[in-house]
Amino acid sequence: MSHGDVHDAAGELLGELERAIVGKRGVLELIVTAVLADGHVLLEDVPGVAKTAIARAVAQAAGLRFSRVQFTPDLIPADITGTTVLTSPGTDAEFQPGPIFANLVLGDEINRAPPKTQSALLEAMEERQVTADALTRPLPEVFCVIGTQNPIEQEGTYPLPEAQLDRFLIRTAVGYPGSAHEVELILRRAKRGTDWLDLDPVLSPAEVATLQRRVEEVHISEVVATYVVDLVEATRRSPRTEAGASPRGSLALLKAGRARAAMHGRSHVLPDDVKAVAIPCLAHRLLLQPDQWVRGIRAEQVVAEAVRHVPAPSAIDPTDHVDAAHSRR
Repeated sequence: MSHGDVHDAAGELLGELERAIVGKRGVLELIVTAVLADGHVLLEDVPGVAKTAIARAVAQAAGLRFSRVQFTPDLIPADITGTTVLTSPGTDAEFQPGPIFANLVLGDEINRAPPKTQSALLEAMEERQVTADALTRPLPEVFCVIGTQNPIEQEGTYPLPEAQLDRFLIRTAVGYPGSAHEVELILRRAKRGTDWLDLDPVLSPAEVATLQRRVEEVHISEVVATYVVDLVEATRRSPRTEAGASPRGSLALLKAGRARAAMHGRSHVLPDDVKAVAIPCLAHRLLLQPDQWVRGIRAEQVVAEAVRHVPAPSAIDPTDHVDAAHSRR
């Protein structure tokens, strides 16, 4: 499978997703980018904008085994990871896997569970394994967490700690649809006579794993890698931040930039790829100065300032394996 095949597979996947999700191409592209980059996604938005529907649609269209965890204050870690039970007297105890043992796990309203339960995701998201009853069990090769949270209703919630936010490759919002798209949404729903449209799987877990390996082969030149670091360092030097993005932020730009390049049929990362994923990859990794919150400054603005002010390389490094046409872009 070539980088062109990644482009074709991503296009087919996005086309299938748009049968169910109307007017959200940009959000869908970011989520597909995260899946192909072997990363996790945090969707932060108000209720009713299809966060759960998007996660379910991605799992269906990509042929991934899906599970959903509704985070509540009484949820305990074993509800996520699984537990050991006796199935019948005189038999050995048997481990019953929890919903974390799926290809795509939706953590719905993830900030409603207490920190101890939230931390049950940390090992799984970072190390792709679960430790329960002193035994470590691997998770599936293709494993993605899509977490959701409501930013406007904070009563009874437990804000995600920075350590857990940092494990999400991308954070983004869904947003309200435009008027024309909302009309189309209503008409589609009226025509099909049911709330949900079942999607056809255009991929399988094995094919997604192959695509992820192809993304790892996408080349990044020293020039573009330096640009990545310059952007991240700009968030650290900003007077608006108490702490800028960590090296994990730099690696997030690498992974997402590679995936975006492959989705566009290229074998190398361009500065434009880095710019396109900078805000969703970096904003949730910044800690702003307290006075900036009072002034209504958002982390997304700090990253946008870095993108505007840090000079992007104007040419591709000659060590890149690209043709002259790509070099002129």
